[in-house]
Amino acid sequence: MAVTEIEAVRLSPHVGAELRGVDLTRPLDAATAEALNALWLEHLVLVFRGQSLAQEDLLRATGIFGTLAPLARPKDEYPKGYAKLLPNIMLISNIREDGVPIGALPDGEMMFHHDMLHAEVPHKGTLLYAVEVPSRGGNTLFANGYAAYDTLPADIREPLEGRIARHHYHYGSTLKGDGRGTKASAASRHPVFRTHDETGRKAVYVNRLMTEEVEGMERAESDRLLAALYDHAEKPEFVYEHVWRVGDLLLWDNRCSMHARTDFPGGERRLMWRTTLEGEARPR
Repeated sequence: MAVTEIEAVRLSPHVGAELRGVDLTRPLDAATAEALNALWLEHLVLVFRGQSLAQEDLLRATGIFGTLAPLARPKDEYPKGYAKLLPNIMLISNIREDGVPIGALPDGEMMFHHDMLHAEVPHKGTLLYAVEVPSRGGNTLFANGYAAYDTLPADIREPLEGRIARHHYHYGSTLKGDGRGTKASAASRHPVFRTHDETGRKAVYVNRLMTEEVEGMERAESDRLLAALYDHAEKPEFVYEHVWRVGDLLLWDNRCSMHARTDFPGGERRLMWRTTLEGEARPR
């Protein structure tokens, strides 16, 4: 495949592009990989439709964009469906065996968030591949954090400029391979507005799911400003909503975008494979 064969079709005014002419079941040359990385930085979210990926293909595709991140915890602390996966692939699924989900994040909607914001060095990107999808719902919404920052009213931006926010995420109960339950949580401190490592642009870097408060600010004022910031960053004009098809592979940049999930019928199967990319530096 030549670089000139790649067609990038913009999916919304601010975020997302579908890349056509890319077959990720085959290794790519260095020039093509460089072109894909440049398109990722430009569009924040890349969509590759109609891919027929094996797990090995997903791992190789992940390597195009950086270093594959390991799972957060030992594999035996994850649901039993992980036994069928290659190392470092996360299983997102509502499928149950004997009443127990075989994967993580099984049901319902999720508020806007940045993956691994609760880590000291958050993962810079996420890839998600659709193996089974429900007839409706389970869509993923992506919001452009650059656009949100660039259009932020001064009365919200100025009190938060240069501030640090605290984040916390509770994983809830998970089932280990032996059926015993475990709980895990993590906390972090990062700038409210993050400067992207590669582009140098600032983006909103707080979210409703994980952010608790702004340091050094009265809690009432922190809550007020964060609520206003969330409302602004989640405006529809900054968002692309992806309706999944089997064979879709999506890549998104966690440094400058956040995402959410819509609800879907609980009685219908949903199964996705996920990998993440290691962060290269602490957010600044």
